[in-house]
Amino acid sequence: MFDRNLKFPIIGFGIGTTDSKGLLIEVHFTKIIDQGDELFNAFSTMLGKNDFVTDINKDEFMSSIDDIKIKPLKKNKRYVLTQIKNDKPINSIAVAFLKLHLISYRSFKPNTLNLEGLFQTLRNIAWTNKGPICVEEIEPFYQDDNDDLPLQVYSIDKFPPLLNYMAPSGVRVADGSRVRLGAYLASGTTVMHEGFVNFNAGTLGPAMIEGRISAGVVIGEHSDLGGGSSTMGTLSGGNNVKISVGKRCLLGANSGLGIPLGDDCIIEAGLYLTSGSKVSIVDEDKIVKASELSGKSNLIFRRNSLTGQVEAVPNKKSVKLNEELHKN
Repeated sequence: MFDRNLKFPIIGFGIGTTDSKGLLIEVHFTKIIDQGDELFNAFSTMLGKNDFVTDINKDEFMSSIDDIKIKPLKKNKRYVLTQIKNDKPINSIAVAFLKLHLISYRSFKPNTLNLEGLFQTLRNIAWTNKGPICVEEIEPFYQDDNDDLPLQVYSIDKFPPLLNYMAPSGVRVADGSRVRLGAYLASGTTVMHEGFVNFNAGTLGPAMIEGRISAGVVIGEHSDLGGGSSTMGTLSGGNNVKISVGKRCLLGANSGLGIPLGDDCIIEAGLYLTSGSKVSIVDEDKIVKASELSGKSNLIFRRNSLTGQVEAVPNKKSVKLNEELHKN
């Protein structure tokens, strides 16, 4: 399922949850089918011109596929077929969840899918020990005294935890609540307890994540985000530049990054480098905005201990991850 390079059109099969009106609130896609799969034509016929269907004819479905076990579902569950013919803006819950799955299944890298309309389409959901529940309909679950299993609400969010839907191959995640569905975690990635990975963001190779990867941010292979470090996202705050971290980089503990970083770069612990930060280029004896150093490699960003001036000096060190911590 993982590391498949897919092309549109794509069809997803899964099980969805509905609200009391029978409307989908989420879908867990367990099978992804493209044109190279023998099931594609059969599923495409069932879908017709629809983006998704939930009223699948059981007999027709059973005659088309024999490696998926069809079983009776709870009254608020539905078998779902969803297709994405081309990468247009999102206009349904089913398509929204399929696109998030495609990123987390490593079929599409962050920033390569059209996610326009995602937030407007997704609903706020209570993610609980009793499954996903529409927030507007959760009150009776609190009042159900006859249930031996008291309700536990883990979060109210538009996005579920990634690990509730899949276990990415070759990855370690210390706290499942810290990684959202739609995150792209390459094999060899370790996300420690205080690390966080948002949707449409992630790692492109083995990496140590003890800091925050915001939406839209990608981290190059063999890079290390130290504890409490932060990368600036594009969802709010007026930042319209896609932040990225190159290969073999180190963001020191409690540091921050607001520019794209090239390969083999280090940011000193505690230093938040924004695009407007004034940086002294020591070798050239001049001061520039940090944005002018976007994408440059082999640099160490640090504060001068005497003047407090942010400096950029050549990096002659090589960041190396502990191989024992990143073995598959």
